Amino acid sequence: MAKVTLEDVARAAGASVATVDRVVNRRGGVSAAKEMAILQAARKLGLDRNLAIRPTLTKRIAVLIQPPTNPFHDQLRGGIDQARTLHRDLNMLLQVEHIDPADPDRIAARITRAASWADGMILTVPAAPQIVMAVEALPARIPVVTMADDLPARNRAAFVGPDDRQAGRVAGDLMGHLAGPDRGEALVLIGRFDMPGHGARSGGFVDLLAERHPRLHVAEVLETHEDKATAAALALRAVRANADLRGIYLCTTGCTELVAALAPVRRSRSIAIVTHELTPQRRALLKARKVQAIIDQKPMLEARLAVETMARLIGRLDGDAGSVATEIQIFMPESV
Repeated sequence: MAKVTLEDVARAAGASVATVDRVVNRRGGVSAAKEMAILQAARKLGLDRNLAIRPTLTKRIAVLIQPPTNPFHDQLRGGIDQARTLHRDLNMLLQVEHIDPADPDRIAARITRAASWADGMILTVPAAPQIVMAVEALPARIPVVTMADDLPARNRAAFVGPDDRQAGRVAGDLMGHLAGPDRGEALVLIGRFDMPGHGARSGGFVDLLAERHPRLHVAEVLETHEDKATAAALALRAVRANADLRGIYLCTTGCTELVAALAPVRRSRSIAIVTHELTPQRRALLKARKVQAIIDQKPMLEARLAVETMARLIGRLDGDAGSVATEIQIFMPESV
């Protein structure tokens, strides 16, 4: 097969050889649209220098996630950093901003402000009405990728994450087996009612218990507001007030604090704990059998896939850009 030349790329891209030469050798002075057409043609034809071609125009991507004090979002940040390293040749500036999920007005304001400079947005935010409205008001030129938790916004371009309802059903089946044969109750702790993923998990959990393990029913579904101390306090109060409580399904942060708070009670009572995300802290709790099962959705992979989906949406990677359903894994004490 003949070697691909700059003339071949020029014909495919509808450009002059001189313009192709400027793009390939990164001398600038070419419009973003023409540069992208040339890069796509070079990749498609297999120009031997195409892997070294770096777009001259920087694309700025706003990434809104919680701060690293939330272990799950710390892993999302790790995945963003990994994607930044893997795809530095795409010239995408991933600008991470930390948000407080309890302050939807400020999140909405940040989204609105970012519209003045961002070429795309990757979001893991609550589905509060003002946030959804801010996303829907974004210009059509700004694609939005939701990550880990979806938004019911009409103009959301793609969602990268698991089927949370199915994950909740898996948690329910695990709890049904772990809680023992006697009749009893389970407590569900979610971060926020306005986070669709948390609602889907709790809904799947409740439905599965009713279908497959009717001896165990859900006593309460409580909101922790993504606060670790609140998660521990709610769990301790429920355990003390309900002698029939056999299990706790924790859909949010605060596992270490919850386990510590329940330690005195669990010396005399069997209370199974099922939670999500295999963070280093939760891995240690699982290994010590202080947690009975963890369902992990690979947040670092999610974040990398979200960045790659955005890269396709803005033309920096080839291929179709659509939602990506990520898989979950179940971890038990003997598997870590």
